[in-house]
Formats: sequence, C-alpha cells, structure tokens
Amino acid sequence: MEAGDKGVFHRPVMVAEVIAALRCRSGGVYLDGTAGGGGHAFEILKNSSPDGLLIATDIDDDAIEETKKRLAPFGSRAILVNRNFSAMRAILTELGIDKADGILLDLGVSSHQLDSAGRGFSFTLEAPLDMRMDKNRGPSAYDLIHSLSREELEKIIREYGEEKMARRIAIAITKKRVISSIRTTTELAGLVAGAFPKVRTAARIHPATRTFQAIRIAVNNELRNLKQALEDGAELLQSGGRFCVISFHSLEDRIVKNSFSAREKGCICPPDFPVCACGRKPTLKIVTKKPVLPNENEISENPRSRSAKLRAAERI
Repeated sequence: MEAGDKGVFHRPVMVAEVIAALRCRSGGVYLDGTAGGGGHAFEILKNSSPDGLLIATDIDDDAIEETKKRLAPFGSRAILVNRNFSAMRAILTELGIDKADGILLDLGVSSHQLDSAGRGFSFTLEAPLDMRMDKNRGPSAYDLIHSLSREELEKIIREYGEEKMARRIAIAITKKRVISSIRTTTELAGLVAGAFPKVRTAARIHPATRTFQAIRIAVNNELRNLKQALEDGAELLQSGGRFCVISFHSLEDRIVKNSFSAREKGCICPPDFPVCACGRKPTLKIVTKKPVLPNENEISENPRSRSAKLRAAERI
C-alpha cells in the first residue's frame, strides 16, 4: 500500500495488473481487505459491473471515510467494514456470504498514513510516536519502545526490520529511555541513525527505515494478521477464484510466497515417505510464478511503488 503522492489520499499500485489477475466479472463477489482510499476497490466495481459486489475492509477510520466517498456512485454494490482483513471469515459469515470470487490484500502503510504527520509513521515528519493503523486501539510505538526489554526490542528490529544493526539500536534506545522518554518520530530516527557506524550513514536508505518498519509491524501485528488472512482467504475462495497480494518488503513477500507454495504442493509428508500419509491435497494453483513488478512509467510517476510485488494464486 506504500505508494502515492503528497496531497493524494492514496494512489494504488499496479491497478491494471490487479484487475487482470483477479479476472473481475459481472456478478462476482470480491473482497478488498485493504481499502486505503478506494482506488483498487473502484476499479474492481467498475470491472464487475453491472452487478458485482465488493466488500472493502480497513481498520483506519480515515481510509473508510475516503473509500465511502470514492465508492458512493456504486451504491449498495459496495459494502464497507471497519475491521482488519484478518477477520474476513467472520465478516463474510455475518454478511451471509459463503465464498468470494476474488480477494485482494494491498499490504503496508498507505500514502495518507505516511504523509499525515500526526500518525507517526514517517521518520522525516515530526510527530508523536504512534504508528497505529487503528487510532483507537492497542499500544502505540511509544508504548512498545518504553516497555519492551532490550532483548525484545532487538528481536523485533532484527526479525521484522531485517536490520543487522538491531543490537546497537536496541541498546541505544534502552540507554536513552533511562535518561528521558523518546517522544517523537524524529527523536527516535536520530537515535537510530546515531547507533550506526559513521561509514554506514551514507547508505542508500535512511538508517531508520528498517527500524520504523519493524516497530510499525509489531504495533499493528501485521505479520500475524497476514498469516491468518492467507490461511482463511484460500478457504473462502470459490473454485477458480483468485487471491492477489501486493507486498512492499521481503518479509511480507516471503510469507505470501511460502503460503501459496505450500497450498499448491498440498502434501507435507517428509520427502523420503514412499506414499502420502498426511492426506493434504493441493488447494491453490500459483498464477504468478514470479512476482509482478510495477513498470518503469509507474515507478517514475509513483516512486513509492518501486518495491511493490504482486503475487496471485487461483483456488482449485
């Protein structure tokens, strides 16, 4: 979801590629688990006219309001739900829907969230340390970095941010918070940058990039929610239905790739077993053998789209 321009609520990535992968059709039922500003949702509804149905979910109140305005022309064909996509099974059950013809997840943080200083997602904008996608629930980034042990912080930064300097950063944070609270995004970013060896500060990306990613993922339980959605989503698809996921960093992409691959393989018996004993059958067929990437024109117009990867699988 990390793409867009300042002044634009959210600019969706690879719209044409998503629509092609979903194979939208009239009468189909689709779930957009990350409504954002309604960009993908609008195109799904347009391409499933005249009677396709879309359920759009998001935990961000601002996103729901923007999507509501964007999808107003479609009337009752668009159903908006202010919940996390990990609850898609319950959401469809409550709506009396058994199966969907397509599911889309556009992961990460939206342009609006990045560019809204008060949300605390960006290390370049002065703001309180929040990072909650749902502004009304759960511990904030401030709560996490002041309550977790040094070991816990290091684990989060290393695993969720894939940051080699995790230990140095965690030590810097825990030393600083003994003296005074770390209250703002820029204060944390400066602290992280200071933990790097001087030679590393000229790196291609800002030193705080991976740490902010890691803390944001932890605050919002993003990987746990993704795994739940991948598990449930595959079961909620009609035969021939498509599951499309756009990720923005290797950690997410690896989870999506492995989940799709495991369901395509089916059997989980050890390789040396002469016959299958687990009884698991393939339930998905991978449509994108390699992830689909944004083209050069899109990257030029939308620099934040450069790290996007689209994977798609079809229910057998």
